[in-house]
Amino acid sequence: MKLRAPELTGRGWLNTGGADITLTSLRGKVVVLDFWTFCCVNCLHVLDELRPLEEKYGDQLVLIGVHSPKFEHEADRDALEAAVERYAVHHPVLDDPDLTTWQAYAARAWPTLVVLDPEGYIVASMSGEGHAHGLSVLIDDLVAEHTTKGTLRRGDGPYVAPPAPETSLRFPGKVITAPARPVQAQPTGRQSADDAAASAGAGEHLTSGGFFVSDTAHHQVVHLAEDGETELARYGGPGVFNEPQGLLLLPEEARARTGDDLLVADSVNHEIKAIRVSDGRIRTVAGTGEQLRERDGGGPALRQALSTPWDLAWWHDRVIIAMAGTHQLWALHLGESPELNTVAVLAGTSNEGIRDGAAHDAWFAQPSGLATSADGSHVWVADSETSALRSLSVSDEGFEVTTHVGQGLFDFGHVDGAADAALLQHPLGVRELPDGSVAVADTYNGAIRRFDPSSGEVTTLATGLAEPSDVIVVPGEMDDDAHLLVVESNAHRLTPVALTAEAQRIEGDAQQTQRPPSEIASGAVELVVTFTPPAGQKLDHRYGDPTMLQVSSSPEAFLRDGAGKQQGLTRTLTIDESVGSAILHVSVRAAACDGDPDTGEVPEHAACHLYQQDWGIPLVITGDGPRTLTLDLRGV
Repeated sequence: MKLRAPELTGRGWLNTGGADITLTSLRGKVVVLDFWTFCCVNCLHVLDELRPLEEKYGDQLVLIGVHSPKFEHEADRDALEAAVERYAVHHPVLDDPDLTTWQAYAARAWPTLVVLDPEGYIVASMSGEGHAHGLSVLIDDLVAEHTTKGTLRRGDGPYVAPPAPETSLRFPGKVITAPARPVQAQPTGRQSADDAAASAGAGEHLTSGGFFVSDTAHHQVVHLAEDGETELARYGGPGVFNEPQGLLLLPEEARARTGDDLLVADSVNHEIKAIRVSDGRIRTVAGTGEQLRERDGGGPALRQALSTPWDLAWWHDRVIIAMAGTHQLWALHLGESPELNTVAVLAGTSNEGIRDGAAHDAWFAQPSGLATSADGSHVWVADSETSALRSLSVSDEGFEVTTHVGQGLFDFGHVDGAADAALLQHPLGVRELPDGSVAVADTYNGAIRRFDPSSGEVTTLATGLAEPSDVIVVPGEMDDDAHLLVVESNAHRLTPVALTAEAQRIEGDAQQTQRPPSEIASGAVELVVTFTPPAGQKLDHRYGDPTMLQVSSSPEAFLRDGAGKQQGLTRTLTIDESVGSAILHVSVRAAACDGDPDTGEVPEHAACHLYQQDWGIPLVITGDGPRTLTLDLRGV
């Protein structure tokens, strides 16, 4: 039975020139609804996956973003408008702050994609990443079917581009201090390719230090003078960098050995790149340019795919990478040339959440900021999706992960006081202060927070900032002259903040993501993940079951049986009714390969496609709750 698509209802629309969109106005088009929230790195991956489809099916397809926020800050209209520009969203976006349309379409995960045919019926629903190929196959089938039926309407869609603003920086991401030393004049403008040497701005000059800033939306790295405004040089540009984030000035020994000065986390290119300041050379030192799908790996750095590296730090003679796309920390070992570099997973299983202890068992959720402690004993980590401050250290048993501030995936707020009760909201940056305390760029609270390890207290140093994404300490001539320099990303500038001001203690509201919990019965419950391979593909059983299902819960006592990792797409869970409610964590992967068009069998060297998704589903036990929980990885 065909299911008519519910109407698109929300607070308003973006990228439509002020017009509202109805499903009736979209009749005759293939429509893909993309349920997203701008904090979510997996949603950003899907935006990139959908761009080629927007171009390929320009007059047949309408892509609609449905922004259903996770965090309170994301429900702010101005913040959403900024995010739509920041991430180059070139299609209409429905502002759905109350999750009205989210609930109407029974979405359970960010991201979720729903496909509507030209007659307004739902034909497919899918969660997670990796669906671009399957969507293309489905759209081809729908275009052919409805061309024959005469129900396909070609022509322009409802997207109206907003005016393009101009500022010297655009959504800057990270900042580091630049060394003061004589160098060749750096290039301006873009570099043409890896190992490209500067051809503009030749000549020598003496740098006066200043700062390197990742000018993220301009796809460049900028050298600014000590005033934080005067430009001394620009590196890269579109085609070289794609939304660069974290920056790392290599120690002198590593600079001498590698011939590189500065490393860049090139987030959307899924690479680590190096800049040589003397002549502006830019080259790749890790990553293949393809996004890592397996969430594991290691070996030669130039042959290993990465996934949205967001920040970098130097620790124990290696580069630590905040691998936001796989919710892990990785280590990059630098050789004398990029061909000798190696990478490996250092911490994190790729499960999303807070779990401390041994690094290989720990859970992170989109780590986005790193800073090495002054004594070198640990690395501070801003773990954005859990709104947490965490650290990685070394013990007799190996690497260990510890949470200092933060409660979990869906708990956030602006609450100071004892660290075990304090709350942040999606922090992106972190830096140790001269007194050993830690400054946190508490991004969605618009604040700089301070954690004091000696007292276990959290306070607030500054408020009223526009999505601060990073912070550094700028020394003064005297010890007490030091101040902070904050990247105000949504204000497109660097902002000084005094360190001498007395810290505030703010007792704001503790909040949780406003996702209605799903009801479930106690006792035995069947978990079913639906997956229908796209036309022309089939699950490849030549080497065993090509699926994997991993299940856990917070708290762990919620599941008396059924937790763990094993093959298959179904699992019987035994739920303890005494717990009452919990978050069910589900990770799934399925590999489907192109079949022979005549026989349908999978040939020896067939192209294969990996589909995967992580869910964190709030559940509440009720007496009449269902005994089956169905999740769509790809349902049609």
